Amino acid sequence: MVTIKIECRTIARGVAEGEVLLSEDALSFLGNVDPKTGVVVDPGHAIYGECIRDKILVFPHGKGSTVGSYVIYQLKKNNVSPAAMINIDSEPIVAVGAIISDIPLVDRLDKDPFTIFKNGDRVKVDSTSGFVELMDR
Repeated sequence: MVTIKIECRTIARGVAEGEVLLSEDALSFLGNVDPKTGVVVDPGHAIYGECIRDKILVFPHGKGSTVGSYVIYQLKKNNVSPAAMINIDSEPIVAVGAIISDIPLVDRLDKDPFTIFKNGDRVKVDSTSGFVELMDR
């Protein structure tokens, strides 16, 4: 088994493991994701129909309303949140949502996550120590 360890910037501390779900589209949690089911409901979104529950959700950055932070919190309370999130460059909406929801969030990886990760890869996010680890390859 080969593992790849990638350094990153910590936004919200924590440790989580799970399967990668990649979206090259920015994500607005208000309107793009159903807070009761964790399913992406915007038909125009790259991961339309996918459930983000327990995934390592990789997307460039958030967008849209500041209410998106609360939607992330609702996802957590409804047990349908991602296990962790990885951004290219996080912004305040996703950062606040992750922090208040205790969801590990990192950004600015040393390597481009869209070239390193594939959907279904097993990844460990250790934002407390500042690294992401690709496992099982």
